[in-house]
Amino acid sequence: MAHNILIIIAIFTTITAATAGRLITTTSTTNSSSDIVNDGVHGGSGGVLRLNPFLSLSSSTDESGICEQTYGFLPCTTTVFGNLFLILVYGYLMFIAATYLSAGSELMLEILGPGIVGGLFLPVLGALPDAMLILVSGLSGSPETAQDQVSVGMGLLAGSTVMLLTVIWGTCIIVGKCDLQNSIAIDNQDTKGFNLIGSGVSTDIWTSYSAMIMAVSLLPFIVVQFPQIMHSTSGRHVAVLIGLIVTISLLIAYCIYQVYQPNIQKRRIAFAKHKHVRSRILNYLKTNAYEGFLDDKGHPNREVLFRLFNSVDVNGDKHLSQAELRALVVGMQLNDINLNEDDAVLKVMKDFDTSGNDEIDFEEFVSGITKWIEEAKSTILASHVSGPDTTNYFHDYYEETKREHYLLGDEGGDHDEENGVNDPQWTTIKALLFLLLGTIVAALFADPLVDAVGGFSSATNIPSFFISFIVLPIATNSSESVSAIIFASRKKQRSASLTFSELYGSATMNNLLCLSVFLALVYVRGLTWDFTSEVLVIVIVCIVMGVFGSLRTTFPLWTCFIAFVLYPFSLVLVYILDYWYGWS
Repeated sequence: MAHNILIIIAIFTTITAATAGRLITTTSTTNSSSDIVNDGVHGGSGGVLRLNPFLSLSSSTDESGICEQTYGFLPCTTTVFGNLFLILVYGYLMFIAATYLSAGSELMLEILGPGIVGGLFLPVLGALPDAMLILVSGLSGSPETAQDQVSVGMGLLAGSTVMLLTVIWGTCIIVGKCDLQNSIAIDNQDTKGFNLIGSGVSTDIWTSYSAMIMAVSLLPFIVVQFPQIMHSTSGRHVAVLIGLIVTISLLIAYCIYQVYQPNIQKRRIAFAKHKHVRSRILNYLKTNAYEGFLDDKGHPNREVLFRLFNSVDVNGDKHLSQAELRALVVGMQLNDINLNEDDAVLKVMKDFDTSGNDEIDFEEFVSGITKWIEEAKSTILASHVSGPDTTNYFHDYYEETKREHYLLGDEGGDHDEENGVNDPQWTTIKALLFLLLGTIVAALFADPLVDAVGGFSSATNIPSFFISFIVLPIATNSSESVSAIIFASRKKQRSASLTFSELYGSATMNNLLCLSVFLALVYVRGLTWDFTSEVLVIVIVCIVMGVFGSLRTTFPLWTCFIAFVLYPFSLVLVYILDYWYGWS
């Protein structure tokens, strides 16, 4: 942290010590061009000073041709390389701000856990640098100036989403790939190299839910774009207001979901474990039944069940106690699902003990087994049964519950989590300092970065949208991207799930938080919403990757090429629609 602070101070001192000026060269030839300046010595009869024609290309200047300094003291320039240098410097400072915000958020997560921090603060702080850049792009100057600069904000909004879901998504597939077996990636096993079909990444079902939510978050774009879809010139300002209300509503709903999602996930995993225990018990009873487990009508064979009941009833008192059920559960060796054996026994007892006396008699045992069998039949709809007395679907039910538990992402205690924080007080102070410093740096240098992008755009005649689309996301999302790639390289289903969930979540926050800031700017300042091609790119990429991520949990290596192709496709599509067909 101290090292980065010194870097910030050094950069700030360097750029503030610089002066705005223009490079000049001497020549003995007079010229009426505006590039010629009197040298103040020869009185125009001797030599003149000529502005370098390459480095003096126009930038964001006032009517006198002099650039305006941000905050009245930060340097500005009208040259190509000068603006490029400022973009690199301010971009690096925004990268440091994003790094501080990320570090502070992670420390807060260690102290307070998920819930409010993981569900509300982390997503908001992760999108804060982008939101600030979007905000300052439409705040400065007159409405006409803001209308020109707001394309920088739209470029950042589109570029961040597209980069995360294409370049970073595809890279995470490559670095996180493992061998695929039965359409499931085997943790820490990567022996097939770059096999497009035989290697890939597996995620849990919660990652698929994140992809679905990301696709739903596109709704505000469709709302605000509705007048353009209907080719109507009226009602656009109202559509922006409605879109803003929808965006804020979805943002609140998403944050609430994130807050309660850990509890939902725990309950789903607990239920899946209980189903897995039931399927294992059915499998165990079927395996140990030397005669038909079911009669001709498909009902449990009472004689067989009676012998099985007695085999579990160790003390012979015609009742199964919790200790005897526990011995049964322990004997099945359910180590692969990180099972709390006492909790499992209590849930089995609850399923069977209808009398409430903490014991199971034979009739309760038969009734409970019958209920489990009927559930297994209803779960496996496509079972290849040949008759009512077959038990083939027991194995299908067991495999189904095993896969369901796997998809929920519970890995039997391999969670890479810290046991606790050694010094909570100091960690809290450190986290707050990181968050404060990151916020200050992002707020301070967002505006000059937008000005530098505008200056570079004017100096090179490259539309500011494309500059902000390509360059700014690298600065604001680089820390998040590097973290995702490193985490994916652990080559585990859990790390892959967290990585892709983070990418989908970041795109969702771009579509909600950053868009809400953008729409608020457009509505309050009376700007024109005219970003049809940009919105189309965001919608296409989010729908393709959202549907792709929600319909499957395993991604072979070949899927990364779909993501990579979408990035240049987005740039080409915007260029064609804006400059060939006049969409804007």
